[in-house]
Amino acid sequence: MTEEPVETQVGVGPWSGPLPDDPRYDPELLADGDRRNVADQYRYWSVEAIVADLDTRRHPFHVAIENWAHDLNIGSVVRTANAFNAAGVHIVGRRRWNRRGAMVTDRYLHVSHHPDAAALAGWAASAGPAGGRLPVVGIDNVPGSVPIEGYRLPPECVLLFGQESTGLTSEAQAACDVVLHITQYGSTRSINAGAAAAIAMHAWAVRHAG
Repeated sequence: MTEEPVETQVGVGPWSGPLPDDPRYDPELLADGDRRNVADQYRYWSVEAIVADLDTRRHPFHVAIENWAHDLNIGSVVRTANAFNAAGVHIVGRRRWNRRGAMVTDRYLHVSHHPDAAALAGWAASAGPAGGRLPVVGIDNVPGSVPIEGYRLPPECVLLFGQESTGLTSEAQAACDVVLHITQYGSTRSINAGAAAAIAMHAWAVRHAG
């Protein structure tokens, strides 16, 4: 006999006890329960309150993604950017992007659009501390790229990722100060774009967020 799968309920139910007198709490969530995939400290908080709190401790790196083919991995990259509390996410190319993999985490991020890589580079030219320039660091295993292992990622920078199949366009590579690759040891030419983004963001965090 096979056992019936046990259903697990995500989140928490309606608030129990006197309602909190705190503007960060969302009245509907208090009444109906909070089934979102958020950290426990943010249970029952409104989206706006969560964003405001995250803004007090954003990490000073940005994530940029080329969007030419409605790549499913864009959502995954955005979700990881939320996990590492990136300062912002930048969609380069088509304004509309595939949000499925983001699992609504884009609501907790500052998402901007740039029509092309040159526009992104123009923005980065004055987006750094005191109006200085933010270095643009590409992630792709193209000829001339440098291993990310051991590379001193800048504390303030833009990590730029390309499409799943084609990688960074030549225009995007031209906008980069440096292009880094993730050393691989198997038989495939490249790894999933979402996985590469997670590795790159973790490499930044290991150096600067500890």
